[in-house]
Amino acid sequence: MATVKFDEATRLYPGNDKPSVDKLNIDIEDGEFLVLVGPSGCGKSTSLRMLAGLEEVNAGKIWIGDRDVTNLSPKDRDVAMVFQNYALYPHMTVADNMGFALKIAGVDKGEIRKRVEEAAKILDLEQYLERKPKALSGGQRQRVAMGRAIVRSPQVFLMDEPLSNLDAKLRVQTRTQIASLQRRLGVTTVYVTHDQVEAMTMGDRVAVLKDGILMQCDSPRRMYDHPDNVFVAGFIGSPAMNLLDVDVADGGVKVGGSTVPVERAILDASSGKNITLGVRPEDLELTTEGQGIPVTVDVVEELGADAYIYGSTKAHQHVEADEDAEGERPFIARVDGRKPPKKGETVFLAPKTGHVHAFDASSGQRLGD
Repeated sequence: MATVKFDEATRLYPGNDKPSVDKLNIDIEDGEFLVLVGPSGCGKSTSLRMLAGLEEVNAGKIWIGDRDVTNLSPKDRDVAMVFQNYALYPHMTVADNMGFALKIAGVDKGEIRKRVEEAAKILDLEQYLERKPKALSGGQRQRVAMGRAIVRSPQVFLMDEPLSNLDAKLRVQTRTQIASLQRRLGVTTVYVTHDQVEAMTMGDRVAVLKDGILMQCDSPRRMYDHPDNVFVAGFIGSPAMNLLDVDVADGGVKVGGSTVPVERAILDASSGKNITLGVRPEDLELTTEGQGIPVTVDVVEELGADAYIYGSTKAHQHVEADEDAEGERPFIARVDGRKPPKKGETVFLAPKTGHVHAFDASSGQRLGD
């Protein structure tokens, strides 16, 4: 087992002005499950491929344990990669697929069989060892790809969106299996996904990337409760956090026709007369007319005990600088599923005390703790 360290690791593709991964710094503990997450093109797969030795590192270093592996070939790094498309040999049996890397490495046949059978037992693949990949389901093929990584007993597992080819139900089931398997084996794992729910449910820590830059690396709970900036606040959480640009007032901020209390220390830390206020859908409650944020209900999504209302508000919505900031903005809230408001109704929602997030309107960085 081993630690992994990205030390100012940078990847600049030829012909590009901007690095795809820009000075990435992450320390991954021995046995930790770290998830790299972010939108398409954020550099997460490139970072993983740099660690695997499949992409050149143009600046900075990558360490596995106490070895600088920056310039080592993939085969000398002692890592095993699980790909999105399984990458199984169609003409080989499951057992031969799982043991192929060991066969190439010249490992004794008896030892290969022993390791393959051990991995098959862990992954519940014992009855499939003599089958070809075409006779397996997508979930079974992914388990074979996992088995091929396990038999090598690597220092680090690398997984590049291994569940994206599975249907929704199987994806939930398999992510639970991968997370519990990793904890049992205790192998340091770096896992790439674009699905933030997958990231939050699987990782010991989550690293959020945007445009090749690390936005935040933290535990899922800390990231949910204390996003470092507007991007992480809007990206982590499902449904997403509501973000509104609001004016600072006495003792708080003006939202709709009322003042939402915000700590004086947070307001004083702001660089201007307005801030970006964030509030999660579950941290809102219905209040009396004229108080709180006025929201016109467009859709009610009933989920039994809870319901989500999707509506719009005339309060300013946080938008990227190049977008039009005028007009009505979408807004989401969780309400009691047994007494949801009706479509077309206007409701007033107030953030629960102590459950608002404040960000600097110009830099997007969190204000306060």
